[in-house]
Amino acid sequence: MELPKKNYAALTSSLCDEVISNLPENYAFFGHSMGGLLAYGIAHGLFARNLPLPVALLISGCAAPNRQDSERYSKIQGEQALIADLRKQAGTPEEVFNHPELMAMVLNVLTIDYSVCGSFRYTKLPALPLSINVFGGRSDEIDEPKLSDWRLTATRIFTLDWFDGGHFYFRQCEEVFLTTLVKRLAENVLDKPYEAHSTA
Repeated sequence: MELPKKNYAALTSSLCDEVISNLPENYAFFGHSMGGLLAYGIAHGLFARNLPLPVALLISGCAAPNRQDSERYSKIQGEQALIADLRKQAGTPEEVFNHPELMAMVLNVLTIDYSVCGSFRYTKLPALPLSINVFGGRSDEIDEPKLSDWRLTATRIFTLDWFDGGHFYFRQCEEVFLTTLVKRLAENVLDKPYEAHSTA
């Protein structure tokens, strides 16, 4: 079994290799937190290979590339520091913290995730010819300036939608978030404002 890649450049290159064999005509990438940064890296990998790009990147709870604080992850060392950071983000059920085996699995994955994020180095790249739709929680430490700079990474439409809550805001306002997500995705596919229609 292939070991998980702990380097951002290696991981995004590998993911790009995996998706190129099955690119649909119209598609978009959605990524939350580290997933947003990975979506950005994969899109640039496709762009560099002159392959069809997604119509949009839908980015949630992730600072723009030029606003990434890679050093933050190197400061979080050891099990207790990782657990404290998990609690701060308020996205892990309490049952997980009380289950040693589950906690060990979570910490193993989190260690790899933080290694990937910590290895990211910002380089100014060409703006991508696609739209960027960004979503954030009003109580998240990833604030407006960190999210707004995503507009620098693309040449088409930029939107920024806010929701009540922290880093995992969508857990407390799932319906509102999903409605907004569908709206933004439809606008990108249709290339015009989208109005939801009742099916009743």
